[in-house]
Amino acid sequence: MHIALESPNQPDVIGLIDDLDAYQKPLYPPESHHGIDIAALSAANVLFAVARDEEGTAVGCGAIVVGAEFGELKRMFVRPGNRGRGIAAGVLAFLEGHAAAKGCTMFMLETGPSQPEAISFYARSGYERRGPFGAYGPDPFSVFMEKAVVR
Repeated sequence: MHIALESPNQPDVIGLIDDLDAYQKPLYPPESHHGIDIAALSAANVLFAVARDEEGTAVGCGAIVVGAEFGELKRMFVRPGNRGRGIAAGVLAFLEGHAAAKGCTMFMLETGPSQPEAISFYARSGYERRGPFGAYGPDPFSVFMEKAVVR
């Protein structure tokens, strides 16, 4: 597996994000879907990582939107057939390392209660539940988590 910062605006990566949307959108009402699009993922303050297998196929991705107060984890996804190989953990560690190098001292995320595997993964990765942050408000379809950067 190879993980690198890449442009999200590539056909195979767009396909990966389309697969993520196809999985998540049926789980929650539209007002509780907080994914960001390719244009937002291409912004200067976004670190977007792609995991590729030995053949160069995009099998996972994730992003951190680096803000003044925290970095927000977005668009974490590993194709179902590639799960259980440590890809998500690798992408997360890669992103956290790059964001910390840019001065990020806190990571936050929003996920949903219909994704217990994601919640468990983030908890194992050091994230703890918290209340809404940034522009988010209370939402029964949202689970908010944070992790302080350990230096």
